[in-house]
Amino acid sequence: QVQLVESGGGLVQAGGSLRLSCAASGRTFSSYTMGWFRQAPGKERDFVAAINWSGRNTYYADSVKGRFTISRDNAKNTVYLQMNSLKPEDTAVYYCATGRTWPAVVAGTYDYWGQGTQVTVSS
Repeated sequence: QVQLVESGGGLVQAGGSLRLSCAASGRTFSSYTMGWFRQAPGKERDFVAAINWSGRNTYYADSVKGRFTISRDNAKNTVYLQMNSLKPEDTAVYYCATGRTWPAVVAGTYDYWGQGTQVTVSS
């Protein structure tokens, strides 16, 4: 019903920045919560950030707070993740997801997921 496509990943040196985008298409509506998660090999998929699609509320994992910023453009059904001051431990596949609850920081509360985009931070 909802298709999500992430873009913007790549390789960056520690301290650098990347901006990820997630474009939604198909059956979607403005009240969706959208979020970012990340998963490194052998680790669980961890919450990164979420934004209420119908409001101005945002929520961040402690590990990224102050460095990452989530934003949205409802007209484009697109969510962004601006990542600054990147650290090697930020290396992971980053996924965007769409849900219908707020707050929503658990992966199981999201219904649709993108394919992921690789972010690699080198020392």
